[in-house]
Order: sequence, then structure tokens, then C-alpha cells
Amino acid sequence: MATTQITAERGVPQLVVTSEFAAPRDLLFRAYTDPGLLEQWLAPRGLTVTIDHVDPRHGGTWRYLGSAADGGKYAFHGVFHGTPSPDGIVQTVEFDGMPGRVGLQTVTFAERAATTVVTQNIVYPSARDRDRVLRYDNAEDIHESIERLKELLARLVPVS
Repeated sequence: MATTQITAERGVPQLVVTSEFAAPRDLLFRAYTDPGLLEQWLAPRGLTVTIDHVDPRHGGTWRYLGSAADGGKYAFHGVFHGTPSPDGIVQTVEFDGMPGRVGLQTVTFAERAATTVVTQNIVYPSARDRDRVLRYDNAEDIHESIERLKELLARLVPVS
């Protein structure tokens, strides 16, 4: 199975994360929208995520709260655009530590035989804003979150 690819081209206000999973797209969609599942994988190890709320419908909002072992706190929030479905999710993403710097995230779930390719594409107001977000959510953290998602899916996917 392919590894996770992270693309953040210099000077381009976009972050693209592509990962392949041995799971059906309906289950991946659920992992991206079910609060109980999100809390199990959405942050790297050592961080705890609590879902304040998630209302996956057009105009619905979401807010995720995080805490680190050292006591550090962080939060993200946004609004869904269109009704999320296994075809994809479109939402805004704003880090409370960078108010007013709103990204637009599109997540797609492409099922291929026994795997699903998930592509997360986030466009920020500027390349500088994207780079500032990457300081908080660096590539190692992204890879670790994806690994946690793969571990969760392995527990949830029925064995045939």
C-alpha cells in the first residue's frame, strides 16, 4: 500500500495530503464525521482530541479541542459547505491560534478495488498562512495521525 504523500509546494497556498487505506470509502467517510471515531485518530500520539461538536450538513459547524501532555491547548473550527457524503466533504478550517486565516478543505474518498484513496486538499489565503499552519501541524504529525487512522480502520474492517 502506498505511503501518505504530503505536497506543499513553495509559494503555493495549498496543502495536499493523499493516503491509501485498506477499507471501504463508507467507513472512511464515517471516520471523518463520527465524533467517537474522530477522537481516536485526529491528532498525533501524545495529543488528546475532544469533539466539542460536529454537525455534518450544509451550513453545519464543527469544533475540535486538543490538549497536549505538557498542558498546551489548541482548537480548530469550521463550517460545512454542501452536505458531506462518501463522495466528499467541503468545509472551512480555522485554527484558533490564527484567527481570520480560514482555509477551505476538500476531502475526497475514491474507492479502488479493496482500497480507498483519501485526498485532503486545503487552500489557504496565502502561502505564508499555509506555512504558519504547517509549523503547528507538521508533516510528522500528519503522518502519525494517518497511521492512527489506519490502526483504527484495522480494528473496524471485518475480516473476510
